[in-house]
Amino acid sequence: MNKYFLILGLAVASFSVGCTENPSKAGSGKTAAVNDSSKQASDSSATSGEAAANSSTIDTALYNKKMLALANGDTTGRWPVKNTPYPKPGAILPFKRIVAYYGNLYSKRMGILGELPPKEMLSKLDQEVRRWEKADPNTPVQPALHYIAVVAQGDPGKDGKYRYRMPFKQIDSVLAISKMRKDMIVFLDIQVALSTIKDELPLLEQYLKLPNVHLGIDPEFSMKGGNRPGSKIGTYDAADLNYCSDYLAKLVRDNNLPPKVFVIHRFTEKMLTNYKNIKLRPEVQVVIHMDGWGEPDLKLGTYRYFVRNQPVQFTGFKIFYKNDLKKSPHRLMTPEELMKLKPQPIYIQYQ
Repeated sequence: MNKYFLILGLAVASFSVGCTENPSKAGSGKTAAVNDSSKQASDSSATSGEAAANSSTIDTALYNKKMLALANGDTTGRWPVKNTPYPKPGAILPFKRIVAYYGNLYSKRMGILGELPPKEMLSKLDQEVRRWEKADPNTPVQPALHYIAVVAQGDPGKDGKYRYRMPFKQIDSVLAISKMRKDMIVFLDIQVALSTIKDELPLLEQYLKLPNVHLGIDPEFSMKGGNRPGSKIGTYDAADLNYCSDYLAKLVRDNNLPPKVFVIHRFTEKMLTNYKNIKLRPEVQVVIHMDGWGEPDLKLGTYRYFVRNQPVQFTGFKIFYKNDLKKSPHRLMTPEELMKLKPQPIYIQYQ
């Protein structure tokens, strides 16, 4: 594989990050305890959509209508996914489309979130939000920051786990940046490397207790075979996802929170095994996110085979500002193009 490690320049430490790239496929690009930071849409109106998303009850008729609209005329029978539970009140999906900026504050090479100063980054995100509002005026946009809180790295570290937990002050900084825009949400993303999701997820609990903080996990860097991250593509099983969603569901119930959005990156078959065994819960909204880069046809094929053909609940799609331009036709896919997909992605991420 044509892989490489990105280097993060830290103020207090240096470590190399296993952020991999492979041009032969639609490839990827790509803490513990916490401090004192704890603290639905009609098809014709963004305003009514925001009211529905914040309602004390779920409008099941509207929910069904939105889910059918996301299926976008799919004729395979897979979408909308059958026998899924209605979400608890306050659910974001499918009433709003999440548009997120991804990255890490320590690196300008891991994504747009860390590449630009906060005000410039947020201004650029605002532009993407407006593009999506124009492409789909029936669905309000929920802006988000998707922050890599546990980073796979090339150095084994003292415990040999090849992952670096971001300092809490960095997570706090992302939360502070998110407050510069009204109602922005934050995702904390975990790359476990040779650690496990059961060891890493609980360390972020106080952040995940916040109503505006959600979860992402990256199978690419879940190295169950003991390989160094970046040397091969990792994997998660449905059992790992069920552990996460059960954990999140308990937080939602115990703290009277709105449902958590749970994003899982994917661009190969083996990154996610036994998808039919993934359990869905009213407290958690599961997004299988197409995390591949490359030319449009390659990205569409990845979405078709590994997201559309293996339905779970909701779908996502990533745009790489740089990697998607490497091959002909050297252009980024547009919101209008992505709106033609069956099903339509309801979570959009820019890196």
